[in-house]
Amino acid sequence: MVKHIILWQLKNELSEEEKTEVLKGIKEGLEGLKGVVPEIIDIHVQTEKLSSSNADVMLDSTFATEEDLKRYAVSPEHVKVANEKVRPYTETRTCIDFKV
Repeated sequence: MVKHIILWQLKNELSEEEKTEVLKGIKEGLEGLKGVVPEIIDIHVQTEKLSSSNADVMLDSTFATEEDLKRYAVSPEHVKVANEKVRPYTETRTCIDFKV
């Protein structure tokens, strides 16, 4: 099994109202990929956080193999969500992938 964890910070210029809508879109978009992108075993987006956090959103996803993760990364459905719901609104991205 392979875990794919990403932390993003939203762009500072977004208002609180915009951030709320963006987080909703990121969560719905990425979690909506389960069942659409066959390589995804599990996917969860965390948008609720404590004040001690220094990231705005977390993606926690699981794949059977590293090859499945690579296929997911370039799948048209994933790329569309990333390009429309994530990248335009995020400033920083931190990623760790590991075997479990």
